[in-house]
Amino acid sequence: MSIPFRPKQSLGQNFLHDPNMAEKIVGTLTAPPEAHVVEVGAGTGVLTERLAERHDRLTALEIDERAVEVLRERVPEADVRETDVRETDWAALADEKGGPLRVISNTPYYLTSPILFALLGQRDCLAEAVLTMQKEVAERIVAEPSTKAYGILSVLLQLFAEPTLCFTVPPQVFSPQPDVTSAVVRIRFGPDTEPEDLHFDDARRYVRAAFNQRRKMLRNSLSAWTKEQDVGFPNDWGRKRAEALTPDEFATLARHLDAHADPVPDA
Repeated sequence: MSIPFRPKQSLGQNFLHDPNMAEKIVGTLTAPPEAHVVEVGAGTGVLTERLAERHDRLTALEIDERAVEVLRERVPEADVRETDVRETDWAALADEKGGPLRVISNTPYYLTSPILFALLGQRDCLAEAVLTMQKEVAERIVAEPSTKAYGILSVLLQLFAEPTLCFTVPPQVFSPQPDVTSAVVRIRFGPDTEPEDLHFDDARRYVRAAFNQRRKMLRNSLSAWTKEQDVGFPNDWGRKRAEALTPDEFATLARHLDAHADPVPDA
C-alpha cells in the first residue's frame, strides 16, 4: 500500500507497509470475531483493513486528519475517530461498545509508555492489547529481576497483567524506516492476572519511588514510608535494591506498607 501523504516526524509516524508483517501482527490478537477491537494510531489502514476482515466491531483512533480521511475511504465499515489516544476514556469506550476491548497498535515510540500506563490504569475494561513498540521497551516489559532492563514497567505489567514478547519487527517493513528494531508484545488482562488486596495506584507509587533511586537500598528510597514513620521491612528487604525484588515480592511489600504506613504524596 502506497503512502498518500508525507509522514509527520512530530507524530512519530512510521507506517507499516509490509503485508506479511501486517498479517502476522493482526494474527497475534486472539480476539474472537465478535470481540470489539480498537486500533490506536491506525495511520493509512494497513492493519485496519485486515482487522475489518476479521471483526465486525472495529474502532480506529487516529490523530492525523489526513489519515482519518484515508481510513474512512479505505475502511468505511470501521468507526474511525479523529482523536488523541492520550485523551481516550477507555472505560467509557468499553461501555459504549459493550466491552471488554481488545487493543492493537503500531505504537509511535514516544507514546508507548503513556499508552501502557493508561491501559494499566483502566485495565478493568480491557481483555488484551497487542502493541508494536521499540524492542528495548519490549524487553523491559518482560525483564527478569536483577537485570539492567528490569524496572517500573517490568514490575507493574508483570504484576497486573500477563505480557509476552512475541517477535521482533525489522525497520525495513516501515516507511520511513526507524533507526531501531521494533517488537510486538501481547498483554493479557483479566481477573486472574490481578494481585489480591492491592490497588494499582499504591503499587505504582512504591515501585516508582524504589526505581527512581534504583542504586539505593530500599530503606533509603522508601524512607518516606519507613524510616520517617518508623515502619520496618519484611524479610530484611530494606537492605536490598529495587531490582532485587520480584513483582510478587513488590506486591507483598506494598501490602505491608499499606497496612503500616500513612499515605505519602507522590514526589
